[in-house]
Amino acid sequence: MAAPERPAQAPASPTDPAPASPSGGEEAAARGGGLVRSLTPRQTTMIGLGSALGTGLFLGSGSAISAVGPAVIVSYAIGAVLVAIIAVLLGEMSAAHPVQGSFGAVAHRYLGPWAGFVTRWTYWFSAVVVIGTEVVASALYLRWWWPGVPMSAAILAVAAVVLAVNVINVKSFGTTEFWLSTIKVTALCAFILCAAFLVLFGLPDTGATGFAHLTDDGGFVPQGVKSIWIAMSVVMFAYAGFEVVAIASAEATDPQRSIRTAMRQLAWRLSVFYVLAITLVVALIPWRRLAAGDGSVEASPFVRVFSDVGVPAAATLTNLVVLIAAVSAANAHLYGASRLLHSLGDDGLAPAPLARLTARGVPANALAASTLGIAAAALLAFYDVGGIFGILMSIALFAVLLVWLLILASYIAFRRHRDAHPEEFTGFTVPGGSRLALVAGAGVLAVAATAIEVPDMRQAAGIGLAFTAVLLGCYALTTLRRSRRS
Repeated sequence: MAAPERPAQAPASPTDPAPASPSGGEEAAARGGGLVRSLTPRQTTMIGLGSALGTGLFLGSGSAISAVGPAVIVSYAIGAVLVAIIAVLLGEMSAAHPVQGSFGAVAHRYLGPWAGFVTRWTYWFSAVVVIGTEVVASALYLRWWWPGVPMSAAILAVAAVVLAVNVINVKSFGTTEFWLSTIKVTALCAFILCAAFLVLFGLPDTGATGFAHLTDDGGFVPQGVKSIWIAMSVVMFAYAGFEVVAIASAEATDPQRSIRTAMRQLAWRLSVFYVLAITLVVALIPWRRLAAGDGSVEASPFVRVFSDVGVPAAATLTNLVVLIAAVSAANAHLYGASRLLHSLGDDGLAPAPLARLTARGVPANALAASTLGIAAAALLAFYDVGGIFGILMSIALFAVLLVWLLILASYIAFRRHRDAHPEEFTGFTVPGGSRLALVAGAGVLAVAATAIEVPDMRQAAGIGLAFTAVLLGCYALTTLRRSRRS
């Protein structure tokens, strides 16, 4: 394990962002060439929600429900606990090191350069795949209203909006993502309230469903206790995306306060939203009906609940919400991917042009490179080239788990150094953080172990390990080339 470098109080390292000028962030970026600190604590929190609350929740989780039945609630609750632990621990590290490259730079510092290289490139690839799939999904939602619009035109329209939001400046991105996420959260809260009313009170012509659906069709665990574990492969991927909050710490106006607040709020909000929404869905609609859904807008639990309470045009309303959810997720992931790629370029672990910033502090080259997933996903989705699209998603699924493990390993090394040198650090600490990291690590490994039973996870593990080996080979070649130059 590499010896950790001195943290934030030391002179600025290549991974430390340039401080914002009191007279204005954009002017500071133009003079100093650094990222701009202009994201507020509220924006930082909503960025995390924007990337984590995607179309999977809004269109339902049929595959997880079909695998486990009503006990899918337990799967989501376990997932919420794991994600809450990772989020809070990542928050402590990010508050101590609010640097560009975020958890990738911290992995470099505490685990070694190889870990920083693998973490950032793995996350970047995963984010690029997600960006592409969310943009393609957005195009499909647009064509639900206007089926005559060519798929390519719809994809270009969505991509242009997402790219424009990111390329102006970070303040524009933060403001846009704040409002997109606010709409998603508002819609989700409305759904929860309507669903809870139907479950507890019903309507004049329809009695309250109560919670009978949780046990009246084969019991609470109709597929067996083992199915709760098997469903975790689907459930955990639905939570992915909260890491963008840590990436945003390098451009937050008050990093320690922003990250501490954002991660804590994100942990409990995601837990409440996911667990409560899934519980109400399964209580309202028999689980076998949900499992048989095709994932379309008409089959969404949102449509069914809003229709039951008499909301007109429920399908249209739901389509608008999932469109906003998809655009928001693509927007947030593009931001995160571009910042990590920029940090790789800045550290000499990616082509040098990727490290360049515009006068407004935007990594335009890294941003452009991160949009490659939009074109690739569009082509693969359109032509369905030999299952490559599924292979890319498998790598993305593996990448999420690997990044989480590296974050937890980095935290253990970070905490060991922090406990030995408390005078070097300020900010909050998580009581028993190292033990929590071990618990969360065991949980993530247990999710990865579902590859024994789940074919998709087995494919993800095989392809993901090969992809990681390729990355390590690339790192070795990069290191050899740099050593020869020096």
